[in-house]
Amino acid sequence: MSVFTPVSDSQLDGWLKGYSVGALLALEPIAAGIENTNYFVTTSQGRYVLTLFERLPAAEVPFCLDLMAHLARHGIPCPAPIAGLDDRYLSSLNGKPAALVTRLEGSEVDRPSAAHCYELGGLLGRMHLAARSYGGYLENPRGPKWWRGAAADVRPFLDAASAALLDEELRFQARHRFPDLPRAAVHADLFRDNAVFKDGRISGVFDFYFAGVDCFIFDLAVCANDWCLVDPASDHRLDEERTHALLGAYAAVRPLQPDERAAWPVMLRAAALRFWLSRLHDKHLPRPGELVKVHDPVHFHAILALRAAPGAQPPWTG
Repeated sequence: MSVFTPVSDSQLDGWLKGYSVGALLALEPIAAGIENTNYFVTTSQGRYVLTLFERLPAAEVPFCLDLMAHLARHGIPCPAPIAGLDDRYLSSLNGKPAALVTRLEGSEVDRPSAAHCYELGGLLGRMHLAARSYGGYLENPRGPKWWRGAAADVRPFLDAASAALLDEELRFQARHRFPDLPRAAVHADLFRDNAVFKDGRISGVFDFYFAGVDCFIFDLAVCANDWCLVDPASDHRLDEERTHALLGAYAAVRPLQPDERAAWPVMLRAAALRFWLSRLHDKHLPRPGELVKVHDPVHFHAILALRAAPGAQPPWTG
């Protein structure tokens, strides 16, 4: 599990007096995530999730919270931020920016089927349509600018072959920019553990704290690289049936342009690069924390190497 900032019942009880959510009944650390401190909170009026932001600058948090509120108003099943008595979503707890959001019902799916991917694709399409009317702006905080800085940080820890792959991919991505692709605020981290299902339907998506403005097709690539692998443990190719379901359901909601389809192989590589770098950074340059979970960067190293191999992916599978 990942807990960076311990919170006691008495501390939370005092903090909750700034909200109209009733009395505290239970506080439970969440055994997931590597960027923030998260707790399940149960009160006399409902069930919530408390997040203390460990890395995200306080100035960037309102973009994410306002985006969640915007999407929830448009019917997207995502956590709705709870405003305090001061009518603000963001507060402070134990010296950290903190927010309270509604808790979603449902359970995660470890091995998604084509039906699960179809559900995800349709929801992602609706989410992107709703995001077009969101007025906030924050460039993807883990986009190309961040890649270059993170690469410089982790390069001393890489062997020669890994450093060569990293440098070549950065050069490749610099040659393949797509400034005219449709874009708006995207989730940018919609892995399997950031969605829940109930009765076979997707009942919620959460953890929008890497959200930013980027290409819609990049958001799709992030999902495909996690949801559609033949076998996450041993075979990092894209499963054709699940990829077809994801992209087909998405395109039925928001038809994709020819240049988006052409950019698909590049975006698969960009998505793999982003998560390889973040996992390398977390492994080699960790922060002090309590019971901190760190994902193995080898997984996305393998995905990137496969996506970058000549002829590795068809232009489009949807």
